[in-house]
Formats: sequence, C-alpha cells, structure tokens
Amino acid sequence: MTVVDPAWIRALPKAEVHVHLEGSLSPELVAVAALDVGREVPERDFGDLAGFLSYLDRSCALIATEGQVEDIAYGVARRAAGAGVRYVDVIWNPTHWPAWRGRLDRFVAALDRGSGLAADDGLPPIGVCVSLKRNQTAAEALELVDWVIGLRHPRIVALSIDGNEAAAGRTGPRFAEAFARARRAGLHRCAHAGESSGPEGVVDAIDHLGAERIDHGVRAVEDPSLVTRLASEGIPLDVCPTSNVVLGVVPSLVGHPVEPLRRAGVRVSLNTDDPVLFSTSVDAEYERCATAFGWSAAEVGAVARTSIEACFAPAGMREDLLRDLEGFLGT
Repeated sequence: MTVVDPAWIRALPKAEVHVHLEGSLSPELVAVAALDVGREVPERDFGDLAGFLSYLDRSCALIATEGQVEDIAYGVARRAAGAGVRYVDVIWNPTHWPAWRGRLDRFVAALDRGSGLAADDGLPPIGVCVSLKRNQTAAEALELVDWVIGLRHPRIVALSIDGNEAAAGRTGPRFAEAFARARRAGLHRCAHAGESSGPEGVVDAIDHLGAERIDHGVRAVEDPSLVTRLASEGIPLDVCPTSNVVLGVVPSLVGHPVEPLRRAGVRVSLNTDDPVLFSTSVDAEYERCATAFGWSAAEVGAVARTSIEACFAPAGMREDLLRDLEGFLGT
C-alpha cells in the first residue's frame, strides 16, 4: 500500500507534540475579543517568521478573560480529535499574552479547565509545555522556571523555548541553567531549533539545553555529522511541513528535509505548529507527506509511533497508545 487512504490516516492512533496555543485562536474568537477591547482585528499579513511572530503578539494581546482561554484550550482538543490525534502537547509562551502578566496562575487554571472539559467530552488529553522566548534574559528565564516549579500544576509537563533564532543568535548558554533547573524538578524539555537557525541551533539545544526532542530541526539536514548523531541517539524531530513552506523555511513540500532525514534514520513526527493560521491539521500533514514521498502504510505508522514515543503523556498513557497503534497496524 503506497497511497494511504485519508480515512485510514485519520483513524491512525497518533499524538501531536508541536502545536502552539498562540496559533490556535479561531478567527471568530479574535474578532470578538478585538470588539470587546475596542481594537481593530489584526490582519493576517505575515509572510515570514518575523511577521508571523508579530501577528501572534497582536492577536494574543486581545485575550483577557478566563472564558476565552478555556475556549482556546477546548478548541485545541477539538481540532486534534478531528484529525485522529489521541494526545496533545501544546506549547504556551506567556510573553505573547500581556493581559496575563502578574496572574499567570489564573491563565493556567483556565487552560486546565478548558482541557478538562474537553477530556470530559471524550476529546484528547492535553499537556502544557511552558515556553521561554529567545530574547529573554537568563534572569527572566529562571524566574519563569521557578514559578512553574513552585506552581506544581499537573497540567504543565515541560519547559520549552521558541522565538526567532536568526534574530536572537545562539542563546543556548544563556538558558542552560533554566533548563537544568527544569530537569532537576522533573520537567521534560523540548526546544525550537533548526528552523530559522542552521544545524548549530540543534546542537545547542541538545548540548546546552538537554532537549529530549527538537521542535522543527529540519536544517539539521545541512550537517551530515549531526544527522548521524540524531539517528544514533534517537533524538526525535517534531516536524511541521506546511508551516515550513508557508514561512519560507523550505521552498516546497516535495523538497522538504523530512524525507531525507527520515531515510537517514532520524525519528520524525508530523505536526501542525499553528493549525488555524496555516489552515492545516495533523491528518492533512500525514496525507500530504505520504502522497509527496510515496510512504507505505508501515512508514506512516512508524511516524505515528514516533509521535507517541516522543510525547510527554504519562508513561501508562503512552503504553496504551502504543498498544492501540500496534493493534491498528496489525503488528
């Protein structure tokens, strides 16, 4: 089977491990929020990463109520369920949400309520990866990590980092202690790298931040020795093909590095990054890649297996999902 049926892909047990809360705001919610605070609806006029991050700042700045946050969390789970996703790690960067400065605990509580309501309705469980921004100082990063550790909220599963790597430069040493502190507190670690940065960003994420998985990471393909290292150490890349094409990281899907990386033995998963803004879904990412690269059902299943193995769900839940996947694939 070399062309995988969309219904089969949708039913395939899988996780999503690279999706941003900031990119999950529905246009309707943004429009109503803008009206509520008397501002214009921000235009989605981005064509590169810098413009895209600016749009996120403008849209998330409109969100000021706990009910809105609950709705956003519920929407993440609803979209994931529609794509056949069984578990979601969502990335949340507090710097994009200025209305919540000084009351981040209430934001997390609202996220938790929205995620809990979704789970009660049979939608996928959600874990939250709290993300630093690359232009923050080391002191600001430590302050956020200490807040996360002190909060000890079960919904928060990991520390992350994102932002424009090309503009910020190599920031691994600056944030090394924040990630080490998170590790000592039992939090998982993931890091954006190899998107606007080259292979050196991926190396820094591994060596300085102790990242268990790399968000994007596709420019690792430019360094054969790094590709060999990723494959031998089993470090997964959380790849977002449509996002990379839209933001100009790669010129087209056909030439996307996900395929040479996968063929070189690197573990890859497929994700949406910012599903509402890129008009995509997890099952659509699987279908597009399977079609573009001629993946067999076994190859698609291997990508789904990586998504589950790399997710930060509780160990028992991961084991259950892997058993479901093996049963689905008949292996």
